Amino acid sequence: MAYELISGTEIGKKIRAELKEEVERLKNKYGVVPGLVTILVGHDPASATYVGGKQRAANELGFYSVKEELPEDVSEEKLIEVVKKYNEDPKIHGVLVQLPLPKHIDEKKVLYAIDPKKDVDVFHPENLGKLLMGEWDLLPCAPHGIWQMLIRSGVKIEGSEVVILGRSDLVGKPMTAILMQDRPNAKAIVTVCDENTPNYVSHTKRADILIVDIGKPKFVKADMVKEGVVVIDCGNHWLGTSPDGKPIICGDVDFEEVKEKASKITPVPGGVGPMIIAMLMFNTVKAAKMALGVKE
Repeated sequence: MAYELISGTEIGKKIRAELKEEVERLKNKYGVVPGLVTILVGHDPASATYVGGKQRAANELGFYSVKEELPEDVSEEKLIEVVKKYNEDPKIHGVLVQLPLPKHIDEKKVLYAIDPKKDVDVFHPENLGKLLMGEWDLLPCAPHGIWQMLIRSGVKIEGSEVVILGRSDLVGKPMTAILMQDRPNAKAIVTVCDENTPNYVSHTKRADILIVDIGKPKFVKADMVKEGVVVIDCGNHWLGTSPDGKPIICGDVDFEEVKEKASKITPVPGGVGPMIIAMLMFNTVKAAKMALGVKE
């Protein structure tokens, strides 16, 4: 069957355009510019690349942007001190600590030190508790991005069988909490499983919407899904370099196989990845509005 590509690149561009207008409105009407600080510990190349992408997006939208870089051997106490400094800075609305952190630092202690109102990655237990109760202020970036892709692609969510393949704290658990809520664009029948679930293929073959975050390249094959399924692939795997020097990247889904049965499917790259940064920017703008008490 003919499939439709759900492009996170294109949807992310639309969201960023909407946010740019909102940033201008906040600046002109209230004299406030959304502020984001990224805190990078050490010199991990992947982490530096991720932070660079977030900083570029913030600058393109006209944010007040701060890049805090700390040495690999910084103490846990010093890092928490830096976090608290930005918690108290009125020009900063979003505090982001890039993970992973060095082994001598307790990540949870650091993440829990972030003011929940500035927790734009949404790792703080207060924000996750609000998510479960359906009373959220901010939503985790990857699940929110997936939700927006489904909504903006016209996918029917209410009453649909959603299967999430993967139980991660970053995708599986919060995605379940969003889609099970009694609100528009939710009210789904949600099943969470992984490769250790007995006969997990019986679940994936039942899915109207399949969200895959299993962490294995090309894990989902055509015989694991039904005709007309909507597939969201959260995987990102580097397989090497092509003869012309370009990176070869794939997801958790065997795209070439599964696209023949899917009604809609995300590509890798260009699917969930761009949406994560877009929703991080969304959260920063929303946090600025929360600080102002603006609900419009």
